[in-house]
Amino acid sequence: MTNDFEKIFNTAAEPEDYKGEDGLLYCGKCRTPKEAYFPADKIALFGRDRHPAECKCRRAQRMEREAAGQRRKHLDTVEDLKRRGFTDPAMRNWTFENDNGKCPQLPMAKKYVERWEEMQSENGGLLLWGKVGTGKSYFAGCIANALMEQEIPVKMTNFALILNDLAASFEGRNEYISRLCSYPLLIIDDFGMERGTEYGLEQVYHVIDSRSRSEKPLIVTTNLTPDNLQNPQDTDHARIYDRLVEMCVPVLFTGENIRRAAAQQKMERLKELLNN
Repeated sequence: MTNDFEKIFNTAAEPEDYKGEDGLLYCGKCRTPKEAYFPADKIALFGRDRHPAECKCRRAQRMEREAAGQRRKHLDTVEDLKRRGFTDPAMRNWTFENDNGKCPQLPMAKKYVERWEEMQSENGGLLLWGKVGTGKSYFAGCIANALMEQEIPVKMTNFALILNDLAASFEGRNEYISRLCSYPLLIIDDFGMERGTEYGLEQVYHVIDSRSRSEKPLIVTTNLTPDNLQNPQDTDHARIYDRLVEMCVPVLFTGENIRRAAAQQKMERLKELLNN
């Protein structure tokens, strides 16, 4: 017990340390005290007049260790969020930093992230529509990545995967949908591409309706037009589309087919390599 007490209250001295005029031990590197005096009324309690203290360089080392630990913890948290939140590893690359400037709507995605607290409180959803390859999924992925970097959970998936999960899941439908609705932001990619069976449409409706009742934002990407949404082919589609239009603000994506342009550039590059 005595040895433990001595370890706590004795200050280890380095060869370069020295005694100051006040009788305390000073660090030979930063020239600040490594000891401090107890208040007069505590001396009798501890049986000594001083205790160890952090000098400036020790404090800086401790703060650096703590900062490094926080950075590691943050990176681990973000990695876990992206592992759980993305259904395709390629989505990790859909970031503002990787933007090639070919999606004119991307500044709106940055605004969405910057004003996330307002978007969340006001249940601000987006319906991203336009032709194939115009950057809708990339836009949504940028928002997802940026929010997850802030340690905000996001789920980005599509209804084809959701329907497969529901069919294979051992948990009940309600539990699965509740888990989807627990995410602060849910992103449904390629809406309208899933199979249109009676069972499939019923599950799609339950997911969207549950999300609506959870009062949390939903972002949807689709090749459907507002005209398609306002003139559904049947009642099953009508109630799904009504919910979407009610929850999400439509954003039109125009411009060239980015995927086709990238494929063309790749083809030209391969021709160049093979012909030289």
